[in-house]
Amino acid sequence: MSYNREDREMFDAKCGDCGTDCQVPFQPKQDRPVYCRECFQNHKPEPRQGGRFGGRSGGNDRGRFGRRDDRPREMHDAKCGDCGTDCQVPFRPKEDRPVYCRECFQNHR
Repeated sequence: MSYNREDREMFDAKCGDCGTDCQVPFQPKQDRPVYCRECFQNHKPEPRQGGRFGGRSGGNDRGRFGRRDDRPREMHDAKCGDCGTDCQVPFRPKEDRPVYCRECFQNHR
């Protein structure tokens, strides 16, 4: 199915900022302002953090896939595979894979 802008129904409206007559591709509601193309640029919503798939964009510090809530992470006790110190990690360690403390992990990145 192709989308053709010329076939789209347009509605007459008056810009809520500058008052010029314009056309918009939706039926304007009386309780919400409508903006012309130029004034709309001043009213665009801020881009969402995390991008489409939750990756790093917009400078968030939530990690690769982002976090959906602010609950504290469940931490699990582990022993570092390099230096042998006890540490905690935010995942359940597997017996067949080594786990590294924060300091040793930097050497394995």
